[in-house]
Amino acid sequence: MTDVWLGLDLGTQSGRALAVSASGELVGQGSRRLASRRDGPRHEQVPEAWWQALAASCRDAVRGLDPTSIRGTALCGTSGTILLVDADSGEPLTPGLMYDDTRAVAEAGRVQEAGGELWAELGYRIPPTWALPKLVWLVQEHRDLLPRARLAHQPDLVTRRLVGREVPADTSHALKTGYDLLHDTWPREVLAKLGVPEDLLPEVVLAGSRLGTVCAAAAAETGIPEGTPVVAGMTDGCAAQLGAGALHVGSWNSVLGTTLVLKGVTPELLKDPNGVVYSHRSPDGGWLPGGASNTGAGVLTKEFPDRDLDELGARAAEREPASVVTYPLAGQGERFPFTAPEAEGFALGEPADEADHFASLLQGVAFIERLCFDYLDLLGASIGGELSFTGGGARSRYWCQLRADVLDRPVRLLDNAEGALGMAALAAASVRGMSAADAAAELVRVREVIAPRPDRVPRFRAPYLRLVDELERRGWLVSHVANHARRRAAG
Repeated sequence: MTDVWLGLDLGTQSGRALAVSASGELVGQGSRRLASRRDGPRHEQVPEAWWQALAASCRDAVRGLDPTSIRGTALCGTSGTILLVDADSGEPLTPGLMYDDTRAVAEAGRVQEAGGELWAELGYRIPPTWALPKLVWLVQEHRDLLPRARLAHQPDLVTRRLVGREVPADTSHALKTGYDLLHDTWPREVLAKLGVPEDLLPEVVLAGSRLGTVCAAAAAETGIPEGTPVVAGMTDGCAAQLGAGALHVGSWNSVLGTTLVLKGVTPELLKDPNGVVYSHRSPDGGWLPGGASNTGAGVLTKEFPDRDLDELGARAAEREPASVVTYPLAGQGERFPFTAPEAEGFALGEPADEADHFASLLQGVAFIERLCFDYLDLLGASIGGELSFTGGGARSRYWCQLRADVLDRPVRLLDNAEGALGMAALAAASVRGMSAADAAAELVRVREVIAPRPDRVPRFRAPYLRLVDELERRGWLVSHVANHARRRAAG
C-alpha cells in the first residue's frame, strides 16, 4: 500500500471519513448520521455526537488498511458552528450552535457597530449566522461558565480529542468569529467592547499547520494509528474547493447543493464594499474569496418532493428556454450576489406545465450563478481560469450542461470532489511539505470536461437579462451591478 491520507468531514447531516491513496484512489470510507434540534431561529447539535460519528466513520475507513500506510489526517466542519467547552478537559459546556442558527440578531448589530472599521478593512459585514454574534450571545447567557470556559469551533472539539490536549483553532474556522486575517490576531479591542473575555479565545494557526499527533486513547476509539499527524483543517466550503483542485489564481469551484456556493483564488484580498463576498486565507498564501446564495437545489426538493428529478430533468431539456423566468429562492432572503433580507422567490408569468416549471427552476439557478460571476468580475476578481462543478447538483449531467451553456464556458466534473477529499489533500500537503495545490493535483481526478453548446448559449441571454431587470426593479440588485451584467452579456 502506498501512502494513505485520511480526510474527515463534519457536515450538517453526517460525519464522514475518507481514506485515499497517493494517486487519489478511494481505499476506505465511513459515514454516520447526525441529528439536529431546530426551534424557530435556533439550530443546535449535541457536540458529543460529532466525536462519536467521526470515530465510527474512521473505524470503517481504515479497516483492513496497513496501519503504517496512514500518514496524516485533517478535518473540516461547518462554518460558523461554535460552542463553549471546559478549558481544562475540553468537554462541552453548551450545545453546538450551528452555522445557520439565527438567534443572535440583536448581537449581530452590536458586533457590526463595535468593529465597523475593521470589518470594512477586511471587506465584509457580520450577519447573525456568523460565529461572533453567537459567541456574544453565549457570553451573555452563560456568564456562570466563563471562568472555566473556552470558545471552540466545531472541529476544535474533535481535534482536541484526537491529539489528547488543547490545540489551536485554524484561521479558516476562526474567520467568522472575528479573527483578523490581515493582521493575524484576535481583534481584542473590539471583543472587549462586546464583553468577550480574552481568556475565552483559543490560539489560532494557519490552516495546514500541524496540531500534533493522534494519542493512544483516540487511536483506540478511531482506529487511526497512534502517532499519525493531525493537521489544522478548513471550513467545509474551503475543503470542497481543495477537493476540486481549484487552487490557482482565476480558478473557481461552484458547489451546487441545497444552496449555491462559489469559491475562487486571488493573490490579494478581494474587498467588497457591499459585504457580499468574504475571503479566507489560503494555506498556500493568497486568498480564497467566495459567497453563498440562498438559491440552489433545495428549491427542487421543496417544489417537487418525492419526485424523480432525473426524469423531470429529461423533460426540462426540451424547454430551452422555459416560457417563464424564475428566481428560485427556497426561503426568504438573499446573501449572494446581493444582500436582500426581504427577497422572495418569484416567477415572471405562468409555466405551461410542470416540465416548464422545472426547467425554469434549473435555468433560474444557472442565471443566479452567472450573476455571481458578473459580480465577482465587477469587484476585480480573476474569473477566467478553470471552473469545477461539485455538490449534489453536479450529479445531474443535464443541469451541468445547462449551466455551462448559461455561463458560456467549459466546466470540469470530478470523480470524487468533496470536503473530505480536500482535507486528505491538505494533510498530504502539510506532512509532505508541499503546496496544497500540488497535493490536490495528485489526488483530484477529472472525470469529464463539458463544453458549452454554441447553438444554445444565445438562447439564455434574453431570459437572463430579464431576471437582472426584475431584480433591479424590485430594489434588491443595485443599478451599477445590473449594468455591469448587461455589459458583459453584450460582449
